[in-house]
Amino acid sequence: MSDLAPPHIRSRVDLIQYGRALDCVHCGLCLPACPTYDLFAREGTGPRGRVYLMRGLAEGEIRPAPTVLRDLDLCLVCRACEPVCPSGVRFGEMMEFCRAHILEPARPPGRGLRLRRFVARHLFNRPRLLHALAVLLLLYDRLGLRRLLCSYGVLEYFSPELALRDSFLPRIPRWSERRRLPRRTAARGATRGRVALLEGCVAPLLLGRVNHATARVLAEQGFEVLVPRRRTCCGALSAHFGQLGAARAAARRTIAAFQALGPIDAVLSNSAGCGAMMKDYGRLLEEAEGASAAEVRAAHGFAARVRDVTEFLADQGIRPVPGRVEARVAYAAACHLAHAQRVTAAPLELLRAVPGLELVPLERADRCCGAGGLYNALHPRESLALLEAHVEDLRRSGADTLATANPGCLLQWRAGVERAGLAVEVCHPVELLDRAARVAGR
Repeated sequence: MSDLAPPHIRSRVDLIQYGRALDCVHCGLCLPACPTYDLFAREGTGPRGRVYLMRGLAEGEIRPAPTVLRDLDLCLVCRACEPVCPSGVRFGEMMEFCRAHILEPARPPGRGLRLRRFVARHLFNRPRLLHALAVLLLLYDRLGLRRLLCSYGVLEYFSPELALRDSFLPRIPRWSERRRLPRRTAARGATRGRVALLEGCVAPLLLGRVNHATARVLAEQGFEVLVPRRRTCCGALSAHFGQLGAARAAARRTIAAFQALGPIDAVLSNSAGCGAMMKDYGRLLEEAEGASAAEVRAAHGFAARVRDVTEFLADQGIRPVPGRVEARVAYAAACHLAHAQRVTAAPLELLRAVPGLELVPLERADRCCGAGGLYNALHPRESLALLEAHVEDLRRSGADTLATANPGCLLQWRAGVERAGLAVEVCHPVELLDRAARVAGR
């Protein structure tokens, strides 16, 4: 490396990531698109200011003071700044690099940091541990402990933020909704292809209905659906919080699990965050120390076959949907589908294919709901402020159903709707296609 390289730049990959900060021309076109800049109206909480901070940290001109760490941590990494950037700055990758190589080493030690790192490195990659956590959460809810603590204000007494975090905790569905998908679901009618579906790590425990609806819709549309024997995590949450080593290990496991299925036409995901991560596996492993040329080729080949389920069905053409669903539906774009994958029209095309369904406009439908991976757990007040504004938009829309295509967004919107007392169902677009077919007796 050159003697002129900033202190945190120790490799070619680091230099490439640092160079991306130099692409920013500081025009400010990203600022109106940024949810946290809109919320705080400070330069350090917008993309342009964060680029300055990341560059200053890499060059050693800025110290990682608590205020600097907080401004960078408050970023949702929703990537809404990327589509509007005239210079093509890849802000999401820069935040990954900064959090992994600069912020994580600079954080003050303590139990909170150890817990955060354990969650990002290990929790989502261990299905048994996740299952045990789900059982504890189920008991906490079903035994009435949660209701008791809330009714007597115990959590509020110890910490208002603790009570707010509790309100974001999802409810564990009944066992029938947590069953694993079958390893193979046969196509109905004329077979159009053979696809593989990612179950995910959290979705089977919290949103099993979405996975089962996805498999049924694909089969109804003429596709044989395969599911890997081993349930894997895509690594998105690990990367999101600066644990790139854990994310790369998850990527290798996921690629191997799908390779074991044999020839397939596409790898599908019903999670915007997972799809965005898997489409980026080529770059992720290309930048990994010690990755072999064969590994990198396999990662690029895998990434090229990844599609969001809405994107895939829209590309393949949607067969006529039997049955009707009478509903007024507002669509909220998931950030990592609209901004990271640049898939905007496909979910709406799926919804328009459902007979009886009326699409109603939703203000700021492309703005982040505040879920942001684990953002609502780490920054509950800020997350709630973002969510409440969107729930008011939903109330004004007159919709009785809200559709969105990412697990975190589904859970966040459900918490917001429940908190506001709205009689609005929150679901994934494929659930409405599935409902139409089931109404018709398919």
